[in-house]
Amino acid sequence: MAKKTDLKKHTKEELQKLLDTKREALRALRFSVAGSKNRNVKESATLRKEVARAMTALNALK
Repeated sequence: MAKKTDLKKHTKEELQKLLDTKREALRALRFSVAGSKNRNVKESATLRKEVARAMTALNALK
């Protein structure tokens, strides 16, 4: 995931696409973890933070 300064360089469409992919990855992670042990326990927290960063950058452009 890009840092906050790197997100400022993206266009509105790129940020929306990034947001959609991160949300889908988070959804897939939640359903895949439901019945098994997760190897990377910080992955869901990282994805949630990346979604929040993308949303913040997107809202800053509006």
